[in-house]
Amino acid sequence: MNSQNIHPETVKHYLEYFEDSFLITKSRRYDVKGKKYISSPQKYYFTDVGLRNARLNFRQFEETHLMENVIFNELLIRGYNVDVGMVEENIMNKDKTKTQRQLEIDFVCNLVSKRLYIQSALSLPDKEKLQQEERSLIKTKDSFKKIIIAKDNPTHYTEDGILILNLFDFLLNENSLNE
Repeated sequence: MNSQNIHPETVKHYLEYFEDSFLITKSRRYDVKGKKYISSPQKYYFTDVGLRNARLNFRQFEETHLMENVIFNELLIRGYNVDVGMVEENIMNKDKTKTQRQLEIDFVCNLVSKRLYIQSALSLPDKEKLQQEERSLIKTKDSFKKIIIAKDNPTHYTEDGILILNLFDFLLNENSLNE
């Protein structure tokens, strides 16, 4: 069967079946500045990455995607409502015209009146990668806590006040987001 012959409604029903069977969890897209949900494609995370890996016969090992999935699941375990954030950025082109582009914030986490913005990054090897991960967080222009969870970096704050939180510090310390 050619994948182009699958009707979108069929895909939608299968995703709903997977959600109902607790194999995947949906995360909705949220416009941070407009303070509303966007009807654009949702993002899905596996409830158990081991089942995902077994289904793929352990052939696909994308550490960045697995790390993001594990962080998502841990945030749910800690009681947060987790959405995928979107912020717009205006870019000046060489011909002096402006272009708008959407930036993604991996997780917008809400727990009662508390909100956190979290980016997931396997590593931050240089200033360029750090700036790339910080860009969407800085564009929110509000006072909620902003965090980048990185596997290969020690926990510290950046010059812009963004917490770089080591992945293992995050996973092993349930209060790590409060520090």
